[in-house]
Amino acid sequence: MADEIEKETKAELAAEYDASQIQVLEGLEAVRKRPGMYIGSTGVQGLHHLVWEIIDNGIDEALAGFATTINVIVEPDNSITVTDDGRGIPVDIQAKTGRPALETVYTILHAGGKFGGGGYKVSGGLHGVGASVVNALSTNLQVEVAKNGKIYRITFKRGKVDKPMYIAGDAPADFQHGTKVHFVPDSDIFTETTVYDDKILTTRIRELAFLNKGLRLTFIDRRKDTAEKLEFHYEGGIRHYVEYLDKGKETLLPEPVYVEGQQDGITVEVSLQYTDGYASQLLTFANNIHTYEGGTHEAGFKTALTRVINAYARKSGALKANDDALSGDDVREGMTAVVSIKHPDPQYEGQTKTKLGNSDARTVTDRMFSEHFNKYLMENPSAAKLIIDKAMLASKARLAAKRAREVTRRKSGLEISSLPGKLADNSSKDPEISELFIVEGDSAGGSAKSGRSRLTQAILPIRGKILNVEKASMERILANEEIRTLFTAMGTGFGEEFDVAKARYHKLIIMTDADVDGAHIRTLLLTLIYRYLRPLLDAGYVYIAQPPLYRVRQGKMMQYLDSDQELENLLGQLPPSPKPEIQRYKGLGEMDASQLWETTMNPENRRLLRVSAEDASEAEEVFEVLMGDKVEPRRKFIEDNAVYVDSKNIDA
Repeated sequence: MADEIEKETKAELAAEYDASQIQVLEGLEAVRKRPGMYIGSTGVQGLHHLVWEIIDNGIDEALAGFATTINVIVEPDNSITVTDDGRGIPVDIQAKTGRPALETVYTILHAGGKFGGGGYKVSGGLHGVGASVVNALSTNLQVEVAKNGKIYRITFKRGKVDKPMYIAGDAPADFQHGTKVHFVPDSDIFTETTVYDDKILTTRIRELAFLNKGLRLTFIDRRKDTAEKLEFHYEGGIRHYVEYLDKGKETLLPEPVYVEGQQDGITVEVSLQYTDGYASQLLTFANNIHTYEGGTHEAGFKTALTRVINAYARKSGALKANDDALSGDDVREGMTAVVSIKHPDPQYEGQTKTKLGNSDARTVTDRMFSEHFNKYLMENPSAAKLIIDKAMLASKARLAAKRAREVTRRKSGLEISSLPGKLADNSSKDPEISELFIVEGDSAGGSAKSGRSRLTQAILPIRGKILNVEKASMERILANEEIRTLFTAMGTGFGEEFDVAKARYHKLIIMTDADVDGAHIRTLLLTLIYRYLRPLLDAGYVYIAQPPLYRVRQGKMMQYLDSDQELENLLGQLPPSPKPEIQRYKGLGEMDASQLWETTMNPENRRLLRVSAEDASEAEEVFEVLMGDKVEPRRKFIEDNAVYVDSKNIDA
């Protein structure tokens, strides 16, 4: 009966999806003048946002039950082609504009089937700004719609119609229905770069495949000599996502817990697993949008998890009548979880619009997860015992760490200067201009202190490799002198008490040597920040300094270089005499104060890399492989990457 109703609903939607459902809200004139308002930035992030907007349209067709496959291609000229096998954008006349609906969708902002027209019950693309913005910010854009046995084609230039819609011929056998979009990003808008990053593309495409179980997404980069077709397809959806996140880790449960339910038009999916580690990882999504700041669905999940585990612990006798309840931190220690909801009318909050605000999302997520997870614990007593035992151990460690936690709370500036780590604070109390450099070694720390701008730059030297927080309890973490000093210096607190508004520095800059040990220390620091100072990443406060690798001096000419290739190019351009003097910096300590300032710390000359949450996650994943308990993933990583190491690149 349910299958018959679903078929009838799909048939009705298919029949009703025509030009009358394309609702026009406003024009397109301002997009090219102020692109940052619509795509966030005109840098790398905004460039890739164009791709997400077009993919979102295919995802919407999949959510409606009509598309099964989305293909993404980077063409040799860095243009993009996206094809889906959905119903195809309507091609009949849209009543309000008097133009074909296909033209309307691509020339008028917020014109589409997701704004009250009834075309979609749930839409991921609603959070974005639409295909028309992609059109406005492209030098050329062409859309082909397969419909009614024909191919309908329309072309645009910088958002304006170049060739009105026409029938280009019969639809081929392999493209009977769907939409194909090809666009070239405008270099006048994206002045920083128009080159697409295949890693950014594949990471998001893989994520979308996890979040939409059964949907097949493919990716081809035709800029490469051998354009391999990558396919992402996960019938297990977010359950497979959790397995992917836990790759290389020791897990406690036979397989991830998976919960799915629907109420009041809201679909809730939750999957979780526990590892033998201490850190937790919780990813939440609403209509495929990563809600970095959490929101009501996350709150509903956390409340339900804590309540259900405490109730089971009481019932099983693990918690006695007089025992304090397990805290949220206790029950989430070592947990990896993904929460994904599909909401017909998502409302977002927060500065970056990545926090869900719908109150009904909390209620439904709590109810759906509580019901199914309680049933799971009752039906799987051995797995339930492992979860309870881990939470009980976490509770004991939390109480033991309580006194250590107090040490990290800053009471005065004098307290910091007396702590190990020798923080040399800056004189300004304005966080917006204040920078904290974490510097590897006392020698480099001394140079940095001498060469810095005392008004804006604080220096925190660290000795050797900090603790691997992935393998340590909170008690051990808070007992670590270097980590404690960093927590205290930032002034934000950590974990559940973290408040990014209290950050004393809006730039936290990791400055390590350009060698294996430096990379190792950098990865350890990124893992610490990712696990316990995560809001700093989301706020864009974390950076990596880029010290040069070489200094070349010839007569009065002196130049700093970043790679072997740059050195080779420069030497090929220099006259034979006098013989150039080449210095290779193996460490920051080899630079005096003036050199370190000039090359790496001076805002006028330096180059900083801003770290995203994805960067830190990837660093943590590699670290887990290299330093984790499992031998096989480490062996495979070394075998796969040994090809990149040679006598000229020994630091790789």
